[in-house]
Amino acid sequence: MSTPTISETITSPRTRWAAIIWGLLFAGIAAVALGVLADADRREGLADALLALTPTTITAIVLLTAGVLLLVGGAAGLIRRAQRKLAVAASEERREVPGTLAE
Repeated sequence: MSTPTISETITSPRTRWAAIIWGLLFAGIAAVALGVLADADRREGLADALLALTPTTITAIVLLTAGVLLLVGGAAGLIRRAQRKLAVAASEERREVPGTLAE
């Protein structure tokens, strides 16, 4: 009579790269905002710059912002895909751990 084998697949937890990437983006935005808002001269300069914007400039800024958001989202998706491919490749290497059942 043969003994059954145990199939164990122990995987390490995945790194949440999307959270890291988005967190870095928002931390950068917050750092710039704090830097601008901390000084009265910089606040006045920002207010003057915002009041001087033309509709073409506003449209360009909106389009660039959308592009940056798509770029960051795409980068997070590519990293996630690469991470999943690596996980599949690693699981194929150690497909089955032979051993006997504990009695």
